[in-house]
Amino acid sequence: MTIHEAEVIAVARDGTHRFSKAPQPGITLLAGLGVQGDAHAGDTVRHRSRVRADPTQPNLRQVHLIHAELFGQVAADGFRVQPADLGENITTRGLDLLALPRGTRLTFPSGAAVEVTGLRNPCAQIDAFQPGLMRRLIGTDDAGAPVFLAGVMGVVVEGGEVTPGDTIHVTLPPEPHESLRRV
Repeated sequence: MTIHEAEVIAVARDGTHRFSKAPQPGITLLAGLGVQGDAHAGDTVRHRSRVRADPTQPNLRQVHLIHAELFGQVAADGFRVQPADLGENITTRGLDLLALPRGTRLTFPSGAAVEVTGLRNPCAQIDAFQPGLMRRLIGTDDAGAPVFLAGVMGVVVEGGEVTPGDTIHVTLPPEPHESLRRV
């Protein structure tokens, strides 16, 4: 499935473990590792809380993607968020990332591809960035269960360049589809 309006509007990376990342003119995805030069790149977990729990876990959080539409939603509540502010590597427009099933492949014109592994769970650092924002990034479903709105995580299955303006080709996994959960 190709969603023709889906595009990359920004890319970012940061070599240190800071909350926000630095916008870039382009990023290089490395198969099995993540974003070249990013602190979260690696085949085993790099997020500090997960390293403390078990540093041998596979890294299912190599690439963080957020839909730019979220910025408008939180702006309605008085929050100002720009691409890379929430630590994402790729900011998209025109693609409902949160509705994608686990295993969806996102392919970019260079051939680079990311497989979606799950939802990014909002953490306390979000409130350090802007007080009250974390509560806005956790909703509830009809059953009262938490719904995380802070984007999705993925692993790099094909390396290559990703730049703003790139289109995104979406390939769904075989059915039955598995809903995204926190990774």
